[in-house]
Amino acid sequence: MQFYGTPLPGVEHEEYAGKLIVIEGADGVGRSTHIAGLRTWLESRGHAVLDTGMTRSILAGRGLKDAKTGTTLGRLTMQLFYATDFIDRLENEMLPALRAGFVVLTDRYIYSAIARAEVRGIDPAWIRSIYGMALVPDAVFYLRITNTQQLVQRLLTSGRGFDYWESGMDLNLGEDLYDSFIEYQRRMLKVFDRLTGEYGFQVLNASRSVRTVAADLRKGVLKVLEEPGPMAEDNVSMIEPRIGKPTPTTPTNLVDLNKKVLP
Repeated sequence: MQFYGTPLPGVEHEEYAGKLIVIEGADGVGRSTHIAGLRTWLESRGHAVLDTGMTRSILAGRGLKDAKTGTTLGRLTMQLFYATDFIDRLENEMLPALRAGFVVLTDRYIYSAIARAEVRGIDPAWIRSIYGMALVPDAVFYLRITNTQQLVQRLLTSGRGFDYWESGMDLNLGEDLYDSFIEYQRRMLKVFDRLTGEYGFQVLNASRSVRTVAADLRKGVLKVLEEPGPMAEDNVSMIEPRIGKPTPTTPTNLVDLNKKVLP
């Protein structure tokens, strides 16, 4: 395992049998649809799969969702809430699954949290330091779409509509949800394009049909499954060495894991 900074206490750099695959992209780009398709495809090929994503942790997921129904949560508090959700899922879901040989598919990763924080004017170095315990994925597929109007159409077609936070309404970017969404997503796309070079995303043109994008995703995932080691060595140059052995509290209980990740 390789991490962007200092791993969680008791977690060492070690080899694991599974693969960590991240799907990133703007709101409404189709990440959930593609992850569902990938899971079905991978399971049909005999792979055990865990899929996860933001606000799904047992510790903080429900509280974070409840907090987002209001508008009083401060920007730093929101970021720390997201970080708590991520760390809980990393420690209790992702790492045990990877050790057990699962393919872990995650809808967003630390990159979305970093982008959201930067758009809100939070210190980039500070937000990266918070996520230093994050495991370097085996691959990050960035579903890139530059036409914000197309994002709007997909949101409305799916029946989701506009979300207060995904529209950046807390930033006062527009007079209504539509205008704010357009500007917020434009800013998010700008940050994502910069993160692409920083973290070595594999970029897929998400403006094409779902079938075409899904086919490219399968090709990319298949290549990852056939190759050893994490993605782009350049992206782990900041990793700090970890000395010591895992403590008995390191989550490796596969009975608990099965309860969480098996159908």
